[in-house]
Amino acid sequence: MSRQCDICGKKPMFGNNVSHAHNLNKRRFNPNLQRVRAVINGRTQKINACTSCIKSGKVVKKAVRPKEL
Repeated sequence: MSRQCDICGKKPMFGNNVSHAHNLNKRRFNPNLQRVRAVINGRTQKINACTSCIKSGKVVKKAVRPKEL
C-alpha cells in the first residue's frame, strides 16, 4: 500500500529534524490517511483518503443502515 491519497494524490513530503544545536536529520512528513468505505461510480469501495479530503466533502461515504430491532 503506497502512502498516497486516492482522491487528491497527496504523498509524503521530506524535510529535516532540526535540533537546538542545528544538527539536521532527514525525516518524512506522512499524510494523515484513513481507510474509508466510499461510493465511487455507484459502487462501494475501500479507498485511502486523507483527512482534508474527507472533511471537505470530496469523499462520499457509504450510508450505514441501522439494525432492525
